[in-house]
Amino acid sequence: MRTRALIAAALVAALVGCGGGSDESKKKATLPTITIGTKNFTEQYILGELYAQTLRKAGFHVILKSDIGSSEIIDKALTAGSLDMYPEYTGVLLSEIAGDRRRPRTAQEAYRRAKAFEEKRGFTMLKWTPFSDSNALAVLPEYAKKHRLRTIQDLKKVHGLRLGALPEFQARFEGSVGLRTVYGLDGYRFVPLQFPARYGALDNGKVDVLAVFTTEGQLSASRYRVLSDPRNLFAFQNLAPVIRRDLARKYGRALTGPLDSISRRLTTDVMRRMNAEVDLSGKKPADVAARFIKTGNPG
Repeated sequence: MRTRALIAAALVAALVGCGGGSDESKKKATLPTITIGTKNFTEQYILGELYAQTLRKAGFHVILKSDIGSSEIIDKALTAGSLDMYPEYTGVLLSEIAGDRRRPRTAQEAYRRAKAFEEKRGFTMLKWTPFSDSNALAVLPEYAKKHRLRTIQDLKKVHGLRLGALPEFQARFEGSVGLRTVYGLDGYRFVPLQFPARYGALDNGKVDVLAVFTTEGQLSASRYRVLSDPRNLFAFQNLAPVIRRDLARKYGRALTGPLDSISRRLTTDVMRRMNAEVDLSGKKPADVAARFIKTGNPG
C-alpha cells in the first residue's frame, strides 16, 4: 500500500508540474502571428528586424516582409490586409498618403495628425522615435563652394543642374513637386537612382545634387554638404509603427509595450550608426539589430 501511495503522489506532482508549464505554453500559443513589412532602403531593413526580433522575444510569431517598396506601395499592402504593421515617417505619411500638405509647425503636430489619419482607416500609430529621418538635398563641398550654395533656394542660380533621387521623389510633394511649388525650382534634370547607387552617382559626378535621408551613415563625416531648407519643405519625419488598431486593442501592452520600448531608444545618433554598420561596414541588418537589442550598442 505504501508503494502505491508513493506512486500516486509522484503522478500527481508530475501532473501539477506539467500543468504549470502548459499554462505558459498556452499563453504563447494564443498570441497571433504579426506580419511586418518594410520599405526598400537600409534604415527600414534595420527597423523591421528591430521590431520583428523584439516581438519574437515577447512571445509573438512574426513574419517579416522586407523590401516591399515606397510608402505608396507598402500602404496598399497594409490596407489590402497583406501586412499587420510597418514602420513609417510622420511627414511622408501626411503628405504622400493622407494628401495633407500643410506644413506642421512641430513634430508633435505632425505625429498627432498622422495618427488621427490612420485611426480613421482602422489603424493606429504607436509611440514615435526620438530621431527624425528627414529628406534633404546634399552636394559635394567643392560643388557648394564653386556655386556658393548654402540653401535649397540657392540651387535656382545653377544652370544645367542634375538632381539624383529614388524614382518616387519625382512625383512627391516632399520631392520634385514641392521643389517646384515651394522653391520655384524646376530647371533641373531629374536622374532616377536605385538606393545602393545613390552616393556613388554623386561621388562620380553623374549627378550634382542628391536627395538623401538625414540619418544615413554617409553623412556622419564632412564628405557631403547638406543644404538648409529655410521654407520647411521637408517636414518632421519621426518614425512610428503603423499597426492594425484591432490588434493593438486586443493584445494591449503585451504587443505595444515591447515596440514602444525599442522605439524610445532610437535616437538620431543610434540610427545613423546602425545605418553605417550596414551601408559602410557591410554587416547584415539582422545582426546589427540583434546586437543593439542585446547590448544597446549600435556599432
